[in-house]
Amino acid sequence: MYAVVVTGGKQFRVSEGDEIEVEKLFNEIGDKVELKSILKVDGDNVTTAEGIVKAEVLAHGKGKKITVYKYKAKKNSRRKQGHRQPFTRIKILSI
Repeated sequence: MYAVVVTGGKQFRVSEGDEIEVEKLFNEIGDKVELKSILKVDGDNVTTAEGIVKAEVLAHGKGKKITVYKYKAKKNSRRKQGHRQPFTRIKILSI
């Protein structure tokens, strides 16, 4: 059985016991969170009614660094900037 949940403007396919990294959630480590489910699949049964998926916050962190480089030709204009996207690692407890 699995479900499709929405968080941070993205959709994730999850089953019980999965650990996923989602956009940063402002919850403490160990807190229980509820995510909206838009689809639930159990064998051949597909349910599209909204449901609740329970998860636990495991950790917070930052992703790999990316380099943003802006350049304008013939203007001697250059700008280099780095970015690390924050994330939250959660574990799915029940669907």
